[in-house]
Amino acid sequence: MASSTLESEVGSSPSTGRTFFGHPRGLATLFMTETWERFSFYGMKALLFVYMTAKAADGGLELNIATAAAVVSVYTAMVYLLALPGGWLADRVLGARRTVLLGGLTVILGHFMLAVPGKPMFFLGLVPIAIGSGLIKSNISTMVGHLYDGPNDPRRDGGFTIFYMGINLGSFLAPLVIGTVGQKVNWHLGFALAGVGMALGLIQYMLGSRHLSPRSSVVCAPLGAAERRTLLRRAGIWLAAAALFYGTLVGTGHFSSGWLIWPLSLAGIAIPVVVFARIRRDKELTGAERSRINGYVWFFVAAAIFWMIYDQSASTLTLFAEQHTDKNVFGFSFPSSWFQSLNPLYIMALAPVFAWLWNVAARRNRNPSTTAKFAFGLLMIGASFLVMMLAMAAASGDTSVTPMWLAVVYLIQTVGELTLSPVGLSVTTKLAPAKYASQMMGIWFLAVTAGDCVAAIAQLLLGDQVVGSTWYFAVQGLLAVAAGFGLFSVRGRVGRLMGDVH
Repeated sequence: MASSTLESEVGSSPSTGRTFFGHPRGLATLFMTETWERFSFYGMKALLFVYMTAKAADGGLELNIATAAAVVSVYTAMVYLLALPGGWLADRVLGARRTVLLGGLTVILGHFMLAVPGKPMFFLGLVPIAIGSGLIKSNISTMVGHLYDGPNDPRRDGGFTIFYMGINLGSFLAPLVIGTVGQKVNWHLGFALAGVGMALGLIQYMLGSRHLSPRSSVVCAPLGAAERRTLLRRAGIWLAAAALFYGTLVGTGHFSSGWLIWPLSLAGIAIPVVVFARIRRDKELTGAERSRINGYVWFFVAAAIFWMIYDQSASTLTLFAEQHTDKNVFGFSFPSSWFQSLNPLYIMALAPVFAWLWNVAARRNRNPSTTAKFAFGLLMIGASFLVMMLAMAAASGDTSVTPMWLAVVYLIQTVGELTLSPVGLSVTTKLAPAKYASQMMGIWFLAVTAGDCVAAIAQLLLGDQVVGSTWYFAVQGLLAVAAGFGLFSVRGRVGRLMGDVH
């Protein structure tokens, strides 16, 4: 009875009956919330590497290149890793609606901490931004789904398409606005502007919350009193241990960024391994489900390799844009952060094209298999770094090369992303065992965590002389291309593991 009551309230505004392009009014609220959240997230990320490597005389932190690149990689990894506890918090404690609100407030706090000059406040500020972003990422898409009357609502796919455009709209505008303010005016003003963006999104989220589905406020599996006490006790012990350990390091003058980067990177690699081992040992799984998980591991590893390269747009590609690229076009000068607007621009232009292509191929029974699409995505991401190898060779000495090099690299990466990322989301839901249906999307995000953590460790080990060099791009590009051909060669084996899932 309660369930049907909730479903009857989902849809257009109960008071006016108005819709948002034919969709429930709540979609407008979530669209704008996500647009502003992505504006703040990608705006800050566009400044992250250039601020850390800028000279102290220019207001930067003057970190070495390898350390700054590793910080970017670990920060991105933690955002996706924290999506898992973010989903758990919504399911067991707060519900999705309040979790998103808490996430937004936490993100705002972090951005305004970054607005305060000084290295300690900068690194401390990254923590609440990562936590808040994880809380939002794991729940706001779920709330979009709550607006519709089940998975068969004919408006559902269109609603997610509109929502997806909001993500890319915010991602496109952020480097142009926040990047310009941060690089041309003041770093900390740019970080503050990111906080203002999130605040605007949160204000309209609260004003429009009456249009959201009542299901978004439901706590699906509330914690019992005993569970809550146990959780608080364990969390308190871990937090106290961490505070004691790092407090001792700081107090004795032995603290360095490596004491954060190394433990987080190793954890980001170990956690997916432990998760898959636990699932595969689960005796409640059927033989078919266990086989599908074995097949899914291939896709997970492929995705980790893909994101390891793709997410370097905010580090090594930004380094190339800053040091080796001519940033003057027809007499107009622009900051290096603007290049990070290319990917969302390409996605908005190409996503409808790819959706059309897959539909046409499916109608003609020529739709490539999931394994083939993943292999193509790996070939594309590898090819992008081989192009970067050529770009680095062209930029030898003090030569500044044409921005077309990066424009082509981002285009190739976007084609790879559109081949792998949406397909990965789909195959995750198809191969998920019934027992782990809700958790598998969080496990998919762990591929990003694992890939970025591998990148962070490699960057620390290789050092400034190698990170961002010709050989750096060449080796990773060849690795991804080899992985793509390797995956394609075992497509039959992977297909058999997938069983009746296509």
